[in-house]
Amino acid sequence: MAIKTTYVLQKRASTEEEHPRPQFKRTEWYDLNGEWQFEFDDEDRGEPEKLFNQKKDLMQTIQVPYAYQSKKSGIEVDENHEVVWYKREFHWEKETDKNLLLHFEAVDYYTKVWVNGEFIGEHEGGHTPFSFSITNAICNGENTIVVRVEDRNSVEQPVGKQSWKDDNFLCWYSRTTGIWQSVWLEEVPLQYIEDVKMTPQVEEGKLSIEASLPRQKKKAYFEATISFKGEWIDTVGVWVKENQTSVELTANVESDLADFRVFYWTPDTPNLYDVTFQLYVDQEIVDTVESYFGMRSIEIQEDRILLNRDTFYQKLILDQGYYNDSLMTGDYEQMESDLLKVKEMGFNGVRRHQTIADRRYLALCDELGLVVWAEMPSIFKFTSKSMFRMMDETREMVQKHYNHPSVIIYTLMNESWGVNEIYHREDQQSFVNALYYQTKAQDPSRLVIGNDGWEHTLTDILTIHDYNSDAESLKNSYKMDFVNGSPSKTSRKQNYAKGYAYRGEPIMISEYGGIAYGNEQSDVEWGYGNRPQTEEEVLERLEALTKVIMENDAIQGFCYTQLTDVEQEVNGLLDHHHEYKFDPKLIKKILLSRQSNGFIFE
Repeated sequence: MAIKTTYVLQKRASTEEEHPRPQFKRTEWYDLNGEWQFEFDDEDRGEPEKLFNQKKDLMQTIQVPYAYQSKKSGIEVDENHEVVWYKREFHWEKETDKNLLLHFEAVDYYTKVWVNGEFIGEHEGGHTPFSFSITNAICNGENTIVVRVEDRNSVEQPVGKQSWKDDNFLCWYSRTTGIWQSVWLEEVPLQYIEDVKMTPQVEEGKLSIEASLPRQKKKAYFEATISFKGEWIDTVGVWVKENQTSVELTANVESDLADFRVFYWTPDTPNLYDVTFQLYVDQEIVDTVESYFGMRSIEIQEDRILLNRDTFYQKLILDQGYYNDSLMTGDYEQMESDLLKVKEMGFNGVRRHQTIADRRYLALCDELGLVVWAEMPSIFKFTSKSMFRMMDETREMVQKHYNHPSVIIYTLMNESWGVNEIYHREDQQSFVNALYYQTKAQDPSRLVIGNDGWEHTLTDILTIHDYNSDAESLKNSYKMDFVNGSPSKTSRKQNYAKGYAYRGEPIMISEYGGIAYGNEQSDVEWGYGNRPQTEEEVLERLEALTKVIMENDAIQGFCYTQLTDVEQEVNGLLDHHHEYKFDPKLIKKILLSRQSNGFIFE
């Protein structure tokens, strides 16, 4: 029998680490995580039977935001249930001059929402945030939110590393169904700031700001005030006409206190400016949002990658974003612990692989100084439906990452997954190119990789996946002219699809290593290459392979596979519990044999 889940919601301060949107904070918010009613709907009868409008309780309870397949959900079953329902009852005292927004950070995959029996909206896509205004459906006193989630785990929807088979296999893991990131409420005024895009113009020492506003009923004034560590930098503003839905303005962020005109964001100096956005109506402040930004540029000059116009050598580690008891859902402390370990081992960035990170994870990378490759989870079948889904969710992914200075690269496809015949099929090549151009149009400030690993079409970087475990053989593969060939002895794939060739772009080994080392040494455990028997053997191989890559002047960086063990895959530098398997000082010593940036002051 279900337990009643009616709560008087408590306001939480935006200063708390658990705030789900740390780059866009109002003073207070309401946390809807915790116990919800829950029910499987295997016969898909809930909607025709109007389950969203019934007073009866659902059959089970679940801990949101954990998927039912995870231990922390309180359910932990690995059965496939394609339709699930959630219900949350809460007490609310309605204010007439406020809008109430219901935010979902991520729900896998297709979501419908009702409040007090009234249909509020729907969203398709399993990895990106969405919101609804529920102002007109809320009443004083008891209220009910009902959520229906449909997740067919189809190869025509972006599933990333979720296994679409009955069991896990190779490097595909447990499924995630339903709510798996935070759910929360936010009060906003009738006229409010909906969203802000911030684009650093490093060459000019300026910040471009584009604010989105719901259709204005009254003339308003939008203002941005910028500071750095408490020191005021600039204040700029612009009038907003009635019915105007966006405004643009530019702030000067130069400061005499900076060593070189602006406070640059880099992995070594992750400087962040604070910015306060305010909306005035009738000379009164009606909305205030706190945010931050970083001044950094990322570009290509011939075969080099430049961060703030300096040559930047990337030492990345691949992060799947999985946790032993909670699958793709991590709490703040877990994310912070992981990223601090990444820094301690000497890496300067993460490739977030086949899942879209929590916004708190991105904010931590901003604060700690770790560059991020953001990656779109893959489809696994090429159809009209899968193309439309990829195009839509990729746009939402870019929008989510846009303001984070740590994010420097978007990866759109991986290893030809979902476009298996891209080498010779022009339609699949055109699709990847369409994703590339769409992303460039939406965000021209970052680099884009069309199809990571092999069989490239349009791409800003030639990325190669090579799990050769023999250092001497790996070295020989990259001695001669390899760019238009198939240097990887493990993938044996061509670097470029038919009709495409190397155009001088920078080269990176974006997956290598994957050295399997587990405690059980069982047949179930999986990894790349011959398995070492001791920690010393693992570190010797890691050093030998990494040295080969770092000593090759044609290669501008690498991404080691991987940060943690994940389910059957045991090639992490951390174990399943995200604890060190090896001495981090020894790993850092290996990585420090090559400098990351061009010039360092002693």
